[in-house]
Amino acid sequence: MDIHFKNQEHEINAENVLDSKHAVKPVKFGIIGGAGFRAQYYLRIAQAMPEQFQVSGMVVRNESKARAVEAQWGTMTYRSLEQLLQNEHPDFIVVSVSGAEGMAYLIKLADAGIPALMETPPAPNLEGLEMLHDQLTAAGARIQVAEQYQFHPIQEARLALINSGRLGRITETTVSISHLYHGVSLIRKMLGITYEEVKIKGMRFTSEWVQGPTRQGPPTEDKMVASQRDLAWLDFGDQLGIYDFTRDQHRSWIRSNHLSVRGERGEIFDDRVLIQQETTVPLQLELKRINKGELENQEGYFLKGIVCGEHWLYDNPFAPARLYDDEIAIARCLQRMAEYIHGGPGFYSLAEASQDHYLGMMIEKAILTGETITATKQRWAEGS
Repeated sequence: MDIHFKNQEHEINAENVLDSKHAVKPVKFGIIGGAGFRAQYYLRIAQAMPEQFQVSGMVVRNESKARAVEAQWGTMTYRSLEQLLQNEHPDFIVVSVSGAEGMAYLIKLADAGIPALMETPPAPNLEGLEMLHDQLTAAGARIQVAEQYQFHPIQEARLALINSGRLGRITETTVSISHLYHGVSLIRKMLGITYEEVKIKGMRFTSEWVQGPTRQGPPTEDKMVASQRDLAWLDFGDQLGIYDFTRDQHRSWIRSNHLSVRGERGEIFDDRVLIQQETTVPLQLELKRINKGELENQEGYFLKGIVCGEHWLYDNPFAPARLYDDEIAIARCLQRMAEYIHGGPGFYSLAEASQDHYLGMMIEKAILTGETITATKQRWAEGS
């Protein structure tokens, strides 16, 4: 058997662009919302890999928080975007604030001709998504959205296997990874869906479970709380996406994340791969993480990549930096953004982000009403 699994890197002719391992020149980016939870990711990534990424100023409106950020990270802060742009010269700006607040910043940056990497979701509602399309996308504003789940090492490995063709045409996926637009983004990626019309049915199941970690940290006491599990079936006609998420599941110590993909010739079930070859001989393979620094290995501790049988499906582009998977994925967004602003292809547009948020809202509507909802093509899908 000859399986050809490898990442498909985009080749572009541009100077000062990050390649798969090293930066010719560090990319400099500013951050709006530098005191927030999400902004901390970008700061940690830049601290771990200064030869590739450098923070060129942050907008932190609160004076005391700004001083704390400067003391912790050694990065200049400014009270407004205008002040930052007067003093810094970033290659692009990361907009790491709420959707409603971020929309105003996107318009300002577009007017100034500065590329923006927007956090999810790009707008709080359908009207905001439509406005962004009409005022920014249609006008050619250079904006990408930092949807990182597609760039998690395990997801890149799964997508490489799908793209190899060994599973045949993909017909089904079940995604139990993260909430709404994040989960939908993976459903679309695994199925190869763009902006097709889809019928959505949903339900909610409530039970009790022991309180686990939240964004605020580990539990401080043992107590039972309500567990809210949302399920939805996305029927694309000849393809099916199943959304399954329990609130705080991705942080839980007692619930597992899950993703499966089914194709004509095989399936991925978490880290297990089953394939029936044309010879009718079945294969049973594994998506295996390879970490350096274990046992007697002295190369440092980092993720080297993911193998399937004899072939690498994923090679960590940031090794030997000591990043965890979510940081690797966000660093990949930064890397792809650097390529994009120098003429490379987009990697997650406002249109894609709008589609995933729209479908997430339709899932919520289907769950709350108990009705089958038809999500139709929206204006950002024009020409697709």
